[in-house]
Amino acid sequence: MKSIRLLAPVLLGAMVSVAGCSSSSDEEEKAVMANMGAQQLYNRAKQSMEVGNFSAAAQTLGALDSRYPFGPLSHQVQLDLIYSYYKSGKSDETLATIDRFIRLNPNHSDVDYAYYMRGLTNMESDSNLFQDLMNIDRTDRDPSKSRQAFEDFRRLMQQYPDSKYAADARKRMLHIKDRLARYEIAIARFYMRRHAYVAAANRGRYVIEHFPESTQIQQALEIMVSSYEQLGLDDLRGNAMKTLKLNFPESDFIS
Repeated sequence: MKSIRLLAPVLLGAMVSVAGCSSSSDEEEKAVMANMGAQQLYNRAKQSMEVGNFSAAAQTLGALDSRYPFGPLSHQVQLDLIYSYYKSGKSDETLATIDRFIRLNPNHSDVDYAYYMRGLTNMESDSNLFQDLMNIDRTDRDPSKSRQAFEDFRRLMQQYPDSKYAADARKRMLHIKDRLARYEIAIARFYMRRHAYVAAANRGRYVIEHFPESTQIQQALEIMVSSYEQLGLDDLRGNAMKTLKLNFPESDFIS
């Protein structure tokens, strides 16, 4: 017990010392940056980006953007700031910087990049790294960010069809459609468990009508067949079964 009592002040002193050094280091950093010109700050930020230190790059670019908002480097600074925030995982800051860039520079040659990065940011906000690593299926989570990402990519495709980002945006839109279709199927299955067969059938039909190229069509048709059977709607069940047989003859629902 004595040794623990003796160590406690030592550890506390070390913690205070480290905190003091950190605070002192931050102040020194700010002082150094305060004496730098626009080009020096930008070069410093680019060096941070080149070595993958996007958090430091964002800090420098943010300071540069605040001090020289209308300088000759302002547009490029904002574009690099968007990317640095994105790579740092700061989605709110990324979206705010994107929206400001688009609002102030609607005719800029790189505005398509801003829309593309907006889509990427919203799309990534819908993912969960831990769940992905653990292979946890959470298709029932709120897809609002995916819907917003789809709208961002759609706007890019509509306004800038020849953009160099258009091809990748198109692929991502297909992925998002499949994500949204899987969400609808998850909700339909929830309704099935609650014996809300009308709601379940409507969700299945929604998938077929709005996401016909998704991987969830078979499941949507199977849900419709099962729901209509429970509701005693023989004609609708027959139509759904006919479509299921035609497109997915290997389905277990086909007797």
